Amino acid sequence: MTANLNARGPRATTSRRRLRTAGMTALAPAIWGSTYLVTTEWLPPDRPLLATTVRALPAGLILLPFARMLPTGMWLWRALVLGTLNVGAFNFLLFVAAYRLPGGVAAMIMAVQPMVVLVLAALLLKDRIRVPHVVACLLGAGGVVLLVFQGAAAPDLVGVAAALAAAASMATGITLTKLWGRPDGVGLLAFTGWQLTAGGLVSLPFTLAIEGLPRVLTGANIAGFGYLIVLGAVLSYAIWFRGIERLPAFAVSFLALGSPIVATLLGYLFLRQTLSLLQVVGILVILAGVLLAQFKPTM
Repeated sequence: MTANLNARGPRATTSRRRLRTAGMTALAPAIWGSTYLVTTEWLPPDRPLLATTVRALPAGLILLPFARMLPTGMWLWRALVLGTLNVGAFNFLLFVAAYRLPGGVAAMIMAVQPMVVLVLAALLLKDRIRVPHVVACLLGAGGVVLLVFQGAAAPDLVGVAAALAAAASMATGITLTKLWGRPDGVGLLAFTGWQLTAGGLVSLPFTLAIEGLPRVLTGANIAGFGYLIVLGAVLSYAIWFRGIERLPAFAVSFLALGSPIVATLLGYLFLRQTLSLLQVVGILVILAGVLLAQFKPTM
């Protein structure tokens, strides 16, 4: 009996630690859930490449002074790949979806991300796919459908494709970040700065060639870009990469389902959108799926 109680103690402590880490990591997708509102209300219209570059590159340059070294050797191309998947490509596709779709609808489509991570983690990280994982995916997808149910209006196909590609980009980025880890001697802020800078540099030439720079920025535009740089990139990505290091890839990816919850609540609070009983049920179902995904199955 005593041995059994002692065995339960460390397991309970580990579970509590994982839940605390998950709660901290969930702040990142919560912040990203506000991107839909910031994009439509504060940013210059129809400039997804500009939004991506301004969000990523200044944030990366802010964090680079924390680095004692720049990427070398294999980490030159690894930083470029991770920066493109986690930041450059993901943010561009996210902004395309945000410009062309209601925030909740875009978030619903991106709910396929945990399912992609589940498969990639099994292939690359040798993680076993267990019944609770599948149940969590079903709960998450079903909850998001309930949350953003808007009727039978025809979706924007470009927006839908962008949202699906964004989900695939982030899912691949999460899995490769977990697989490659962080190089020895490089701190979390420096590692985050590498990826943000790489993602911003990838999108910069496309921004200049395709969209160009706006002639005039309003106060709302400046406030929106400032929000995206400080909260939407520097803070949120550092929190996100910390979570990837400490949690299983699948558990981290499932936390991204907090974005549609935040997007829906902000739409209700600031855009006078309705919040039905069905949507409240959807929020509860998503939360149930997120909690289920955080516990490590014992069988």
